[in-house]
Amino acid sequence: MTANRRPPPTLVDATRLWVDSRPRYDAGLRWEGATLARLGARGEQCLDVGTGRRGLGARVAVTALGARQVRAVDLHQASVESARRALADLGDRVTVERADATALPVPDGSQDLVVSLHTLHHLPDWTAALAEYARVLRPGGRLAYTELTARLLDARWFRLVSRHPADRFTEDELLVGLEDAGFDVPARTHRSRAGGRWLLGVATRR
Repeated sequence: MTANRRPPPTLVDATRLWVDSRPRYDAGLRWEGATLARLGARGEQCLDVGTGRRGLGARVAVTALGARQVRAVDLHQASVESARRALADLGDRVTVERADATALPVPDGSQDLVVSLHTLHHLPDWTAALAEYARVLRPGGRLAYTELTARLLDARWFRLVSRHPADRFTEDELLVGLEDAGFDVPARTHRSRAGGRWLLGVATRR
């Protein structure tokens, strides 16, 4: 959806240090999870996409969003194995497996809730992932999302130390992408922070 935006070069990629850090996990669990709950993210049958090494989205789903059963997925096998260990205390309420966000091994309309915490901005084809989120959700199901936008990701200082795909979305582009994928995003369930650099929201599958 963005065209020919050339991001600054990355000199040292420290993305993994932040993505899997304890401060980022704590912020997601205590603040982002609570915000998503206030915005109306609920669902018993949940898919967590891009769970990461600490299984953040799955834990948020269980502890804050009312999930009784969570299927957590990540593209990287090392993250899958680490997340299984991190989520072991939740027992059989959570399963973790390897899967691609753009080709989810989940039946159509089978989920009440999809949790996507800072996942889309890592994906080259983020619109394909949105289409998959819509496919697996039942009508009326919710997508709980947190995201960073091009206003941060393409800032020169940020790109110097963090590698992401080119052509990252703006806030408006993400909202249009959600609408195009089949979601309603009422203003009351979308939050924009830091001048449109950090987004949190709950979208409803039409």
